[in-house]
Amino acid sequence: MLRLFRWTAFVEGSSYILLIFIAVPIKYIFSDPAYVKILGMPHGILFILYIILSILCKLKYSWDNKKFFIISIASLIPFGTFYVDKKYLR
Repeated sequence: MLRLFRWTAFVEGSSYILLIFIAVPIKYIFSDPAYVKILGMPHGILFILYIILSILCKLKYSWDNKKFFIISIASLIPFGTFYVDKKYLR
């Protein structure tokens, strides 16, 4: 399960970076919301999957509340999932 969670964290983090640093600037600079529409839904699904897997991993691996909170909040911060993978999941 941890391997699946790490993969999800990587893909979710990558989609978040693409959404924030590529799609959103294109939307507001060039008035083209197409990239936000293309990346938004997959990112949302990956975010939900990330949270669900973090809850399942908390239960399976008996993570304390502090570790679980940090891992969960990391999905809201750009590059946060990469930090979590390096610090907590390896």
